[in-house]
Amino acid sequence: MTTPNFSNALIIPDSLLAKEATEILREHSTDLLFNHSVRVYLFAAEQGRQRKLRFDTELLYVAAAFHDLGLIKKFSSPDERFEVDGANAARQFLSTHNIAEDQVQTVWEAIALHTTPGIPKYMSPEVALLNSGVLLDVIGVGFDQFPAELREEIVAKYPRTNFKEGFIQEYFAGFAHKPATTYGTVNAAVCERFIPGFKSPNACDLIAASPFPDSQHKAHHHD
Repeated sequence: MTTPNFSNALIIPDSLLAKEATEILREHSTDLLFNHSVRVYLFAAEQGRQRKLRFDTELLYVAAAFHDLGLIKKFSSPDERFEVDGANAARQFLSTHNIAEDQVQTVWEAIALHTTPGIPKYMSPEVALLNSGVLLDVIGVGFDQFPAELREEIVAKYPRTNFKEGFIQEYFAGFAHKPATTYGTVNAAVCERFIPGFKSPNACDLIAASPFPDSQHKAHHHD
């Protein structure tokens, strides 16, 4: 029995654009986030091939390279979601390379929505795949559907050193200074776990506190 040749599946794009994205990631990121970002790309690209999706490997790679840069101080804003900070950094990067606006927008959406449950899978392939690659690497969604041998090769090349605990620490540190930005996202629960006394707003309270009075009963409707 011959072992499948996965060498192609371990290759990251080597265009000038992709190389520069790698350099930015290498320079500003941590080892943990660097390996995570490359694994996310390799997982996502293979998922795209398995699903026979037509996607731009270069755009998917840039999206993966930048998707967590918003956690890093240099790219972090005081009051935007960290996902938006990463998306804005990618937009700035791509705009210096004369990339078409619709492609820039695709990368922006992929990064901005990569932690949002339920929506990316209905969007363009690069948006859907970045999200599915993140879900596989961070919480193991699709673990059993992914070729085990390739998964092991990817992890051997880009190891998960102290990943579970280390990722949570680096992840939380990226938005600990602005917990209000996590409202309505999975990250609100991260803040609640690590910030003593922090409670994310509840939609029920916000609706009850709305400045609108309820209307009196005699509503006008046309028969």
